[in-house]
Amino acid sequence: MSGTLVLDCEGLSKLVRRTPELTEWLVAAEAEDIRVVVSSVTLVEARDPRTQQARFDHAVSRVNVVPSSEAIARRASKLLASAGLHGHKYALDAIVAATALASPAPVTVLTSDPEDLRDLYGAEVQVIKV
Repeated sequence: MSGTLVLDCEGLSKLVRRTPELTEWLVAAEAEDIRVVVSSVTLVEARDPRTQQARFDHAVSRVNVVPSSEAIARRASKLLASAGLHGHKYALDAIVAATALASPAPVTVLTSDPEDLRDLYGAEVQVIKV
């Protein structure tokens, strides 16, 4: 493997909707042998009741789901404290960030909120708006 591509809620939602942008990212990742991951909490955050379960499940089958763990949660908590952010609003984002930081480098995160979340990721992770 030569790195990791992490999808946040918006990234997974766009994959479920089969947007060309996300399809291109997945094709490129596969061509470069880059592992595509989502945090297990992203499955909950991205679930839209208007979407058929089979379509959602198919999209999820195309990525690697990384379970949240105590280690991930503790790292997320430290990231929040370092960034001066409150867990009530940013808990899921922090878990995605901790998941990304625990993934094989180089790591790219596709997110809808790159400006607000750069403090969580630091310089170790490339954050790209989708």
